[in-house]
Amino acid sequence: MAHVIFETGGKQYRVTEGDEIYIEKLDAEDGAKVKFDKVLAILSEDGPKIGSPLIKGATVTAKVVKSGKQKKIIVYKMKRRKGYRRKQGHRQPYTKLVIDKISLRASKPKAEPKAEPKAEPKAAPKAEPKTKKAEPKAAPKAEPKAKKAEPKEKKAADKE
Repeated sequence: MAHVIFETGGKQYRVTEGDEIYIEKLDAEDGAKVKFDKVLAILSEDGPKIGSPLIKGATVTAKVVKSGKQKKIIVYKMKRRKGYRRKQGHRQPYTKLVIDKISLRASKPKAEPKAEPKAEPKAAPKAEPKTKKAEPKAAPKAEPKAKKAEPKEKKAADKE
């Protein structure tokens, strides 16, 4: 009996055919078939087959049994000595599945007959539009650096 590890809802699940699992809520009605193609690994009697990151062509088919909400959990927040208290409930939605089939290879798509390419009349080559080549820009002229102002001579009268 082969085990398969697949991913859905950001989580990984290890299943075999006939297993009942609870996963994150899916938008599927009760009794609908769901197909998962993100298969990460197949663990069989022949040995493990690990994908990098996925195994191409492997799928897991499951039947939706029911959708619902889990038991309520209480989220209580408190900061001591500050008078801050918050109480909130939460019920996580889920979908219950029964694994029907594990397919290791994808079915081959039907080959469509290839139509022969039609001979199209060759059109005259289009004239290339004339474009002016941009002339290389001359380097900007370097402006002469400003000379530093010479310090003014102090009057002899100020010193005395």
